[in-house]
Amino acid sequence: MKLLAIETSCDETAICVIDADGTIDNFRYKQVGNALFSQVELHKQYGGVFPSLAKREHAKNLVPLLIEALTQAALLSPAARPSASKAQLDELKILLTREEELFARLMLFFAQYDKPAIDAIAVTHGPGLEPALWVGINFARALSIIWNIPLVPVNHMEGHIFMSLDEPTRDPGVHTLNAPEFPLLALLISGGHTEFVHMSEWFAYQRVGVTRDDAIGEAFDKVARLMGLPYPGGPEISRRAHVAREADLKAPFTLTRPMLQSGDLDFSFSGIKTAVRKEVEALGGGETLTEEQKNMVAREFEDAVTDVFVKKTRRAIEEFGTATLIIGGGVAANRYIKEKLQELCTEQQIAFLVCNPKDATDNALMIALAGYFRFLRKEFAGEVLVAEGNLLLT
Repeated sequence: MKLLAIETSCDETAICVIDADGTIDNFRYKQVGNALFSQVELHKQYGGVFPSLAKREHAKNLVPLLIEALTQAALLSPAARPSASKAQLDELKILLTREEELFARLMLFFAQYDKPAIDAIAVTHGPGLEPALWVGINFARALSIIWNIPLVPVNHMEGHIFMSLDEPTRDPGVHTLNAPEFPLLALLISGGHTEFVHMSEWFAYQRVGVTRDDAIGEAFDKVARLMGLPYPGGPEISRRAHVAREADLKAPFTLTRPMLQSGDLDFSFSGIKTAVRKEVEALGGGETLTEEQKNMVAREFEDAVTDVFVKKTRRAIEEFGTATLIIGGGVAANRYIKEKLQELCTEQQIAFLVCNPKDATDNALMIALAGYFRFLRKEFAGEVLVAEGNLLLT
């Protein structure tokens, strides 16, 4: 079957098409179309994602990206007559009352192109920035109405889990899923989320640890801002921390390891951000730090949060008898965190899975993968699709 996936949870507008078949135990797919627009450059001036700007950019870019992805998949054909009836367009006009530009772009799209040979649509329904989510959700609903095909809501965090299980086969372009041994522990770390999810079997999720304040990606960005480093802060801090380790440079202070002794699996990163601010001010402030000082601060911060992840993950592995650890989300691309968690898994003699760094940040493929299996389970959206933020727990 061919499935179209849409992701607009934050500042990436992404659409992809996969050609997939099989069940979760013998799954194979090809990504036949993929289009993405990153808004990072637009949000740099704010030092983070500005929700109303993200929403506007999604509305502007969804139709062009749809055309690009369908063209790549060889699924776009000129229409002999408009593919949407007047009654359907009237329904869309009500649905997209607050998205006039998107409605106008869709009107033109349906007038120009035939219905593609798509079997289902998957869309991120949460968690994420609500204004951004709703643009993607209503766009997906519009396509579902006009094309008369099922719409599958997908949890963003479940998408990260499936993306971390992705594995290429020997056939060019064909991928499958790793067959993990259960129980499985997922450490999901990104700009908006830091959480442990325990899986006793497929689709049985239990959130067993969360951040009580800042997510780790948010903490990286805020610490980078304190040091006068560009947004997004994670890659730059990681790069500088690596330089400091290579030169054996250490900061003249030791940061707190937040909640290291808390006895639970929760996280907190607001305190370490405050501690970095005080140390940076003691060194003269972000504007006056030397390159060497920035590298040392970056190393100490990355060391501190990695120590927390390793100790908390060790505790979780022992508590749940974990057989497989996966890490997903944008911060899963951090080389040092991955290395230390890999060492932990080797020590504990358990499997360690992590997605390709290029797929760690938000993308439509991860929504397609999770959406395919939700489609097989016949978990379709009803008339009302709510943008909610909780991981499905069973």
